[in-house]
Amino acid sequence: MIEMNAENQNTEWKESWRDEYLKWICGFANAQGGTIVIGKNDGGDIVGVSDAAKLMEDIPNKVRDVLGIVVDVNRHQQNGLEYLEITVEPYPYPVNYKGQYHYRSGSTKQELKGAALNKFILQKTGRHWDSVPVLNVTINDLDSRAFDNFRKRATRSKRVEESVLGEKNEALLEHLRLTENQHLKRAAVLLFHPDPERFITGAYIKIGFFENQVDLLYQDEIHGTLFEQVEKTMDLLLTKYMRAIVSYEGIGRIETYLFPEAALREALLNAVAHKDYSSGNPIQIKVYDHKLSLWNTGHIPEGWSVEKFLNIHSSSPNNPDIANTFFRAGMIESWGRGIYKIINECEKAHVPAPTYEFYWGGIEVHFTAVKSSVKSSVKGSEKSSEKILKLVSDNNQMTIAELALAVGISTRAIEKQISKLKNSKQLARIGGDNGGYWQVLNPTP
Repeated sequence: MIEMNAENQNTEWKESWRDEYLKWICGFANAQGGTIVIGKNDGGDIVGVSDAAKLMEDIPNKVRDVLGIVVDVNRHQQNGLEYLEITVEPYPYPVNYKGQYHYRSGSTKQELKGAALNKFILQKTGRHWDSVPVLNVTINDLDSRAFDNFRKRATRSKRVEESVLGEKNEALLEHLRLTENQHLKRAAVLLFHPDPERFITGAYIKIGFFENQVDLLYQDEIHGTLFEQVEKTMDLLLTKYMRAIVSYEGIGRIETYLFPEAALREALLNAVAHKDYSSGNPIQIKVYDHKLSLWNTGHIPEGWSVEKFLNIHSSSPNNPDIANTFFRAGMIESWGRGIYKIINECEKAHVPAPTYEFYWGGIEVHFTAVKSSVKSSVKGSEKSSEKILKLVSDNNQMTIAELALAVGISTRAIEKQISKLKNSKQLARIGGDNGGYWQVLNPTP
């Protein structure tokens, strides 16, 4: 007899038997297995069952007839009271109760539906979401530029035989395990189709620059193959969204970003490779003056603790086919070192290691810059007014928000500087805010 002191992931107490408890047995079978005690109240006291002998026969038969599985039912006695223990083994295939799929999570039973049910069934059948074939998509629908891009990367990484890279696209996909029975897998569509959103909702990335938690100043959406999404997103982050600190070595100009580029790229690649694409939600990146957050739908592998996830661990990608292709292209490693690499790059750049949050069915990584170091590094730089004049001389269509980002001050501060420049007759606005442009009246040398 197993001594149980509290209800938990693997134990459940019921005062008496009801046929609806077949759902609990179903939940245990679909999870890690467990024991249901009949004749024990929520306080952990044995209250006994009067018909133990009959239930010893009825319960196994009902479990077999309704769920199609076999359980052990053991009869025990304590202080003259009889009770039953139903021992349920975890089953390698999905078990359903009259067409419903139940799952034990913590001390609760949940009915799986929608994306959660699809994911569960795929896992129980030894498959992952990205390995499912997609009908009505052929090799001719894929983007030849994506194949060229992959071949260049794989040539540099030396993780694909040269003879394989020289073969036709069909053969290359087969070597990458991106086909099944002459059908393309979902991973192939995401990696090589020019418009994967035709088949997979939310398969894109969006970036926004925020002045605070509420005010969005501007935003972009990045579409296309996963290769394109990674490259375009990094390009936008470095050229449009993140402020760089300028320094000089001799006559050489050096731009240092608030967050190390290598760490951001690794975090982005992790999000793209591990995202739960069945959710229909895009990857979301929020950029602020001195911080950046990246959120994607996903989860820690089953049975892992947060501590294990945040340290060096074995590789366990949510989308193995996507991850394998990224690995062959030299874009990621396959040893579970992604988070360690991010932390290491931040340490080398003398910025805080990122923090992680788990909510809304997803994972968010937060990068934060040290404001004091930024302030000291920009001392002695040009005055804000001079920067504004130079910026609008180069591009007279710049918005207030874009000027704020480029100069590194708030939009209100930009508006004050522009007001001073107008009063001193150095700057004029021709036309309105929409469709107008800036004119420098007394440009600085």
